[in-house]
Amino acid sequence: MKYPIGIQSFSEIRNNGYVYIDKTALLYKMVDEGKYYFLSRPRRFGKSLLISTMEAYFRGKTELFDGLAISKLEKEWNTYPILHLDLNSREYKDESSLETELEPSFGAVGKNIWR
Repeated sequence: MKYPIGIQSFSEIRNNGYVYIDKTALLYKMVDEGKYYFLSRPRRFGKSLLISTMEAYFRGKTELFDGLAISKLEKEWNTYPILHLDLNSREYKDESSLETELEPSFGAVGKNIWR
C-alpha cells in the first residue's frame, strides 16, 4: 500500500494507486443539498485534497470516481466551469496585484469582478 504523504491532488492519488479514504458520499451530500459552505479547517487537514476532489467532480471526471461511493449516487455527471483561485500563489499587497493575477484568465472582465 502506498500512502499519499504530501500529495493533495485527487487525480494523482487515484491514478497512481495511493490509499484513498472514500468520503465522496459526503461530498455528494454537500453538493446535492444546494447550500453555501465556508470551508474552514486547521492547517494540514485536507482542504486542498477536498478542493481537488470537488474540481474533478465538477469537471465530470467519472473515471477518477470508479469504485467510490459517489459513482453509485451521481446519475447525471454534468460539467461546470471552474474558477480556481490560489491565494497562496503570490503576495497580494493591493487590489492591482490581484487584478494582475486575474487578467490572463479573465481579460477585461477580471478587472470588473470586484467592483
